[in-house]
Amino acid sequence: MIKKIALAAALSLTACSERRPSQATPDHYAWESYLGGPERNHYTRLSQITAENVSHLEVAWRYFTPDSGQMQMNPVIRNGLLYGSDSRGMIFALNAGTGQLEWHFRDTLQTQSTSRGVAYWEGEKGDRRILVTTGPYLWALDADTGNPVTSFGKDGRIDLHDGLPEIAAKKYIGATTPGTVFKDMIIISVRVAEGTEAAPGDVGAFDVRTGEVRWTFHTIPHPGEQGYEAWENREAYRNEGIGGANNWAGMALDEQRGIVYVPTGSIAPDFYGGDRKGDNRYANCLLALNASDGRLLWYYQFTHHDVWDRDLPAPPNLISVDHDGEKIDAVAQITKQGYVFLFDRETGEPLFNIEEVPVPESELEGEALWPTQPRPVKPDPFARQAQDLKEEDISRDAPDRDSLLALFRNSDRRWYAPGSSSPVLLLPGYDGGAEWGGAGADPDQGILYVNANEMPWIHQLEDLQDDSRGAASAGELLYDRYCAACHLSNLKGMPESGYPSLEGLRNRLNKESFSQMLSTGKGMMPGFPQLDEKEIDLLYNFLGGQDKSEFVGEQLNVNVEQRYRHKGYRKFLDQSGLPAIAPPWGTLSAIDLNSGEYIWRIPFGEEERTTAYKGEQPTGTENYGGPIISENGLLMIAATRDGFFRVYDRHTGELLWKYRLPAPSFATPATYEINGKQFVVVVCGGEKLGTSKGNQVIALSLPDDLATEPENSESSPDNH
Repeated sequence: MIKKIALAAALSLTACSERRPSQATPDHYAWESYLGGPERNHYTRLSQITAENVSHLEVAWRYFTPDSGQMQMNPVIRNGLLYGSDSRGMIFALNAGTGQLEWHFRDTLQTQSTSRGVAYWEGEKGDRRILVTTGPYLWALDADTGNPVTSFGKDGRIDLHDGLPEIAAKKYIGATTPGTVFKDMIIISVRVAEGTEAAPGDVGAFDVRTGEVRWTFHTIPHPGEQGYEAWENREAYRNEGIGGANNWAGMALDEQRGIVYVPTGSIAPDFYGGDRKGDNRYANCLLALNASDGRLLWYYQFTHHDVWDRDLPAPPNLISVDHDGEKIDAVAQITKQGYVFLFDRETGEPLFNIEEVPVPESELEGEALWPTQPRPVKPDPFARQAQDLKEEDISRDAPDRDSLLALFRNSDRRWYAPGSSSPVLLLPGYDGGAEWGGAGADPDQGILYVNANEMPWIHQLEDLQDDSRGAASAGELLYDRYCAACHLSNLKGMPESGYPSLEGLRNRLNKESFSQMLSTGKGMMPGFPQLDEKEIDLLYNFLGGQDKSEFVGEQLNVNVEQRYRHKGYRKFLDQSGLPAIAPPWGTLSAIDLNSGEYIWRIPFGEEERTTAYKGEQPTGTENYGGPIISENGLLMIAATRDGFFRVYDRHTGELLWKYRLPAPSFATPATYEINGKQFVVVVCGGEKLGTSKGNQVIALSLPDDLATEPENSESSPDNH
C-alpha cells in the first residue's frame, strides 16, 4: 500500500547542511546528534575500546544531577561539551573530558516532563545553539553559555502551538524527543494527549535563527490535500474529539537527498474509532517528506485504523543493503508488533514482500475496523506473537498458575484481535516489541540490532453507557475522562505497569502543586492545560474523597465523550509480579537485512526476582533504551531492569563484559573521543519498572596506560 507523491522532487533535492564540523571535535570523534547522527543508527567508528580490552573499562568521571529519577536522554557531544537533560527537564552542559558542570538552564515553568535530550545547530561565524523543548515551548540556548538567544522567538522561546490549527490552542502540546536539524531549520517531534482531548499532531519546521514557522505537514489531511478523501469523517481535521497522528518518537534525515523520514502515531482517541472511520491516513505511517518544504514524497501505513495503540515507537534507520545484486540505500522501520519493514529510501518500494492479511471484525457498536493489516514476509518477527502462545508457555513456577491459565483460555489471542468487553492478550504489548530506544545498525553492512520486550498485556474496553455505572459527580466524570485509563476507577493505579496509585494524593500534593502538575504534566504523564480552575478544584476534591452529592449531574467540559473506554494498561503478570509467560522476557537480535535472516538472537538481561529458571539461559528482562554499535565489532547497551551495562560481540552475540550501574539506565548510551581517549556515557536514573532512583551521569573509559595501545589479554566476562 505504498504511495508515491512527487517522486521527481525527491531525486532532485540538493545535499547541503549549514552545520560545519568543529576543528576541536571532528564529527567522527563526536556524538553529533540524538542517537549518534541524523541517520539514527547509534553507530560509531571509534575503535579504542575493543573486545580485548573492554573488561578494563572504569569510571572516568561522574556528574550528579540535582534531581533523581528516570532519565531517558541520549546526550549530544560537540566541541568538547556534553549536552543533556535530567529527570525534571533541567538542561546542562558538562566538560566532556572531566564531567565538570559548565552551565545549566531551567525553564521558569518548572516542567517535569520526560526529556530524551537536545538538538544542536551550528551556523556561520561561531553561532552555536542548543534547541530544546520544555513543556509547550521550544527554546534556543547559546551552546557556550546556556543563555537564551533573545533573537529567537520571544526572549529565546516559541510556543509549539504556533502553526497548529486554532482548535489546538488550549490543548496539551509537548515534546519528549529532540527535533531534527536540517540546514537552518529544526523539524519538531511533538507529544499530544491520547484521548478525545488530543491536539492534532502536525509535523512542523521552525527557523533556528528566528523561530518562525517554515512549513507544516497536516497528519490529519485538510480539504484539498492528498489523503483527505480517505476519511469518511470530512470534519476530522477540525473535530474537537479527534487528534493525534503525531511524531513523538523522532525522525531520521537523509541530508544528501534532503528527505526526512517521519514515523507517526495513532489517531486519538486510541482505542475506539467509531468517529474516525477509514484507514486514518496519515496515522501509523512512515512519511518521507521533502525536508526543505514538507511536501509528501511517499508514505507507508503499518496499521490501518489503529485501535490497539500501535504507534511507531522509534525513528527509522537509514542503511545500505545488497538486494537482488544491487546496492540500495534503504530505510528500516521497527514496530511495536515486532516487525521490521524495509523500503527503498527514494521510491518507498518494499524490499521484502508485504502481505495484507485479513483480520477479525469488531463487535463494538459504531466501530468499523479495516479488513486487513500488513505483515512482512521477511524478516520473521523479533518478538513472540500472542497467536503462537500455548498453555505450556504459561510460567510453570507461577504461584497462581491455575488462575493465569483460566485468564489465558478466556482471552482472545488472534492476530489483531479487536478490543471488547472480553480480554484480549496483547503480545507484543503496548510498549512493544520495539520501543523508543530504537534499533542500532551497521549502515554499511545492512545489519540491524534491536532489543525488544516480551511482556504480554491485557487489552480490554468497557461500555460507558452501561446502566450499572450509575450517576457520577462532575469530579468523577473528570477523573473518568482524564485519569481512569491509567490509574483505574478505584484510584489504585497499576504500579507494576508504571502507573502509580492516586490514593491519598491530597496528603502528598497541595492544591498549587497539583494544579501545576495538571497543567504541564510530569514524567510520561501529559498535561491538561484545558482544565479551568473550577474543574481542577472538582478533581482535587474527588481525589480527596470529598462528599460528591452536590456535584451529581454537572457536566462541565466533559461533553465530548466516547462510547467505550480503555480499562487500563494491565500487564499479564503472576502473583509475584513476574511475567505470566515463560522466558525470555527481553531479547536482543542481530538481523541481516540483506537476506532478511537472523544472525543471532539471545535473551537480554537477567530477572533477579526469581530462581525458577536458574541454571538455564538468562531469563531476559523488560528493557528501555537502545544500543551503541561500533565499527570494530562491539554492541554496548544498558536498558535492562537488572541495572547492568553490557558489552557484546556484535558478530556472535557473545557477552564480553558487564558492569553494575549505580541505578538502572533506561536510555541509549553515547560514545565520543576527546584528548585521545574514548569515553562511553551512561545516564543512570532508575525509577522505571519499580527500580530504585538514581541521579548519575557516568563516563567509562580505559585506564591511561591502555587508552593508546590495544589490550591483548583475555577479557573477563564480568566485573564482579
